[in-house]
Amino acid sequence: MKLSREEVKHIGLLARLGLSEADIETFRHQLSDILENFEILKYVDTSGLPPTTQTLALQNVFRPDEPKPSCLAEEILDNAPQQDSNSFKTRAVLE
Repeated sequence: MKLSREEVKHIGLLARLGLSEADIETFRHQLSDILENFEILKYVDTSGLPPTTQTLALQNVFRPDEPKPSCLAEEILDNAPQQDSNSFKTRAVLE
């Protein structure tokens, strides 16, 4: 499927791209090649494949949660230049 210059300009407009004349011609060839490759894929027989076939084996990539001891509030507050009771003391940002 060959794209026309007007179609590429329209795609550029939809994507909010400022395309020069050289860009339009370059993208016209590149996008046409991509669409031709998709046309070829229409003829691949996928009738024997389940709809959720994956090319890679899926596995859980998350690690299990492991509770670990946290820092004590006193240790954290020791790093503060100013503190008040059990909180950091800062200057007011908003009045």
